[in-house]
Amino acid sequence: MKDTFAPVHRLLALLAQTDFLDPGGGPDQSGDFRVSPTFFVVMFGLGFLVAVMGHIVKSRTLVAAGVLMIFLSTVLVPILLHATR
Repeated sequence: MKDTFAPVHRLLALLAQTDFLDPGGGPDQSGDFRVSPTFFVVMFGLGFLVAVMGHIVKSRTLVAAGVLMIFLSTVLVPILLHATR
């Protein structure tokens, strides 16, 4: 029988040798990101609702707009806010 887990064992052995998994090796946390998460949660929820409505009415534009709102609320807006402050 063929060992199908051999690649997984090799990957785990490789990951065990890396330094990027060290929790102390990342950047220092300053904790000065002072924006209320309410905005992001509301924008995420609205994006989800818009995407669901797009699926219900079969509108690719609404689905894309909802997905874009979700992406903005979880990735782009927090990065831009942190970069500008």
